[in-house]
Amino acid sequence: MALPALRQLDATPIEHEGQELISLHDMEGIVEGQLVLSPVAYFIAVCLDGQSDVIDIQQAFVQHTGTKLAAEDILKVVEYLDEHGFLATPRFQAIHDEVVGAFRATDERASYLAGKSYPNDPDELRAFLDDCLACAQTDAVPAMAPVRCLIAPHIDFERGARVYGYAYNRLASQPAPELALVIGVAHAGSSSPYILTKKHFDTPFGVLANATDIVERLADGCTWDPYESELLHKTEHSIELQAVMLAYLFGPKVRIVPILCGAQDARPGAAAFLERCRLVVEENEGRVVVIAGADLAHVGIRFGDPFVIDDDVIERVRQRDEEDLAHVLALDADAFQQSVWRDGNARRVCGLGCIHAALKATGNAVTRAEMLAYDYAHDAAGGIVSFAAIALT
Repeated sequence: MALPALRQLDATPIEHEGQELISLHDMEGIVEGQLVLSPVAYFIAVCLDGQSDVIDIQQAFVQHTGTKLAAEDILKVVEYLDEHGFLATPRFQAIHDEVVGAFRATDERASYLAGKSYPNDPDELRAFLDDCLACAQTDAVPAMAPVRCLIAPHIDFERGARVYGYAYNRLASQPAPELALVIGVAHAGSSSPYILTKKHFDTPFGVLANATDIVERLADGCTWDPYESELLHKTEHSIELQAVMLAYLFGPKVRIVPILCGAQDARPGAAAFLERCRLVVEENEGRVVVIAGADLAHVGIRFGDPFVIDDDVIERVRQRDEEDLAHVLALDADAFQQSVWRDGNARRVCGLGCIHAALKATGNAVTRAEMLAYDYAHDAAGGIVSFAAIALT
């Protein structure tokens, strides 16, 4: 009998007390926490494709290692994964339905990373963000043109502190916007090109109200259900971190339009969605900012590459990032997209969709782009992530 399939999960190699292990975590956030597996247990897990049975896994293990696994050991791993909601079974479906029901029942999206990735205490968080902006002071004069669109990182605050500082220091130099279209990345994946929510966003500095009238306007005319994958907003950090920065700078008076970018879609309906965004920006000129929470390259063993990170790899990544971002600085959304895909997006630029969408949404509202900062950060599992701060005025 075929064993149940492993769900789509994020796997990260870790080391504990000299032993190499693998951490599994639910990118959708339906199941909290993580599971840590031994290499043998992980081998069993990845064999769970919904078609293989115990004998198939035993044969695969023999071919791979030359030794045989006991059937009861395989079934123990299967039960362990299922107990925690990591398999596509009725048990997981019950967990899923409960989580979805609870999320849909509230008008507010709770801060998912507060107390995990950044301090939940507003005073402690403010002190940290004050330091971020302080290390990014520039000699720019106060008469700078107002930012209409901001490209900022979505890596954690700790590793991206300097570039966050340059991005939001620039935004802090102007009056608070009344409205912010915040465009992020659906890291867990979705077949929908753009995913909306009408939930307000809680932050340690207060709740940012959702501009539900505009969200409904954007949803009207979609050729897909823009709320079908709404649960992805629950744990997605690319918008949350920008919401925190907005509340930090301006308090909870900025209304937001949260948009996650899912599958790249060339259908006319996707282009029409971005045109509706552009009209919103045009009609709110002087009162709106578009923010793309976007990281760039993801390379190294952590992300599936066979090589380790060295100076040559870092330099090649920087050069390709510069090639791509040159089109952003030229305000050419389509050329940026084509540049990233020139090598099949070999660097896994996760911010491709939201940067493209942000440029399309601003349209003729911007005439100039300025590179504020660029950097990269190491991943503990072996890799680097690059990111930039760009102001479009």
